[in-house]
Amino acid sequence: MSNREYPDQPRVGVGAVVLREGRVLLVRRGVAPARGLWAIPGGGLRIGETLQEGAEREILEETGIVIRAGAPVFACDSLERDADGRVHFHYVIVDMASDYVSGEVRAADDALEARWLSPAEVRNLSVTKTTLKLLRQIGFMPPDAAGDEAPARPGRG
Repeated sequence: MSNREYPDQPRVGVGAVVLREGRVLLVRRGVAPARGLWAIPGGGLRIGETLQEGAEREILEETGIVIRAGAPVFACDSLERDADGRVHFHYVIVDMASDYVSGEVRAADDALEARWLSPAEVRNLSVTKTTLKLLRQIGFMPPDAAGDEAPARPGRG
């Protein structure tokens, strides 16, 4: 696999949007980019994996949850430059609509925490800007009355 930091080409990231009983599965990231922020669980796609296979593997590794990944529902660029303007991280991320199959949530791999969260709980956490945008796009989170995205933070991961 190519280096995560200062890559020579963009890396493909894959995530899973898993909803269950009015809650969404999110993780608090343990690695850069977006370390410490809440986001859709996922990670790097491996050579030979389909988007669905990668999402299913990553969610199992990060959260202990077995899912069945479906079609893409969101795609974005995650590009971060250092103080000198060099590309520090560059991902093209594809998030898949996914169904919960089995398992109990536990944080593992590079996730500091993993939880099922309601829209009200998500509002009170530091969530990546793109995760909040995705959750609004799919109707999980209503738009803020003021139209801003606080408390979201930049980055995705």
